Amino acid sequence: MTTDLADRYGAPPRWRRPVTVGVAVVLAAAGLTWLAWTAWFHSTPVVTSEVVTYEVASDHEMRARVDVELGADDVEASCRVRAYAEDHTTVGELAFTPVDGTNEVVIRTERRATTVEKLGCTAEGQPRPR
Repeated sequence: MTTDLADRYGAPPRWRRPVTVGVAVVLAAAGLTWLAWTAWFHSTPVVTSEVVTYEVASDHEMRARVDVELGADDVEASCRVRAYAEDHTTVGELAFTPVDGTNEVVIRTERRATTVEKLGCTAEGQPRPR
């Protein structure tokens, strides 16, 4: 004797499948919208910077040229660069307010430095240095 499972256990309501599909579509659309916004937000920072060149000026001074790109004219940014000695210890650090374009900075050091690293620039709404 064979029995139909729907007769034995009851059939699911007819509305369940369209509602489940609708909820899945809404959740997928929300997730994709968030993903697109996140990708756009992180790919268009307010301020970016790059160390173009640096030179040892003396045993207690490094000069660096930092190119900064501000996203708008009214952006107030803050940038930081760090000088390292030959043994990789930090011997100097400078925080400065940049202008759009090339910034010539002088880093005072405890002793002779060999390299300069940009720590990056931040602005309101952009806490992660770039």
